[in-house]
Amino acid sequence: AYCYHGQTLLASDKCGEAIRSLQESEKFFAKAEALCKEYGETKGPGTTAKPSGHLFFRKLGSLIKNTLEKCQRENGFIYFQKVPAEAPQLELKANYGLVEPVPFEFPALNAHWTAETVAAFDLTKRPKEDTAKPKPDEEVKPLKEPDIKPQKDSGCQIS
Repeated sequence: AYCYHGQTLLASDKCGEAIRSLQESEKFFAKAEALCKEYGETKGPGTTAKPSGHLFFRKLGSLIKNTLEKCQRENGFIYFQKVPAEAPQLELKANYGLVEPVPFEFPALNAHWTAETVAAFDLTKRPKEDTAKPKPDEEVKPLKEPDIKPQKDSGCQIS
């Protein structure tokens, strides 16, 4: 999240904050990489998942590194902004690209559903002889397949 936030800050000409965000991203990526490698080396039953070798994880590392280098290069040539000591706060509430949820309301009950009607559906009062017995499996007889011989005169020509 810090990586993509840094890219957004760079696009809005806030290079100093972008550098700090990307440095924070690099720190968290190194921590995640260490945990992924430890997870991949864990012994036990189950699949041998290696999250550090996943395509997204590999691409994210190079994306963080390249974007940070770009920000530092552009800050040295163009922006000359100070890098803040604290990382910028992430906006956790998305304000674009999402549809507002429609609150769900249960429909009103029909007048036919009274307490007496609901009580009539007591499953303990059902008849006992309704148990469905499985039908015995019928033996499937093999069918004789017709003897189809390839025909040479199909009318198809290869030109």
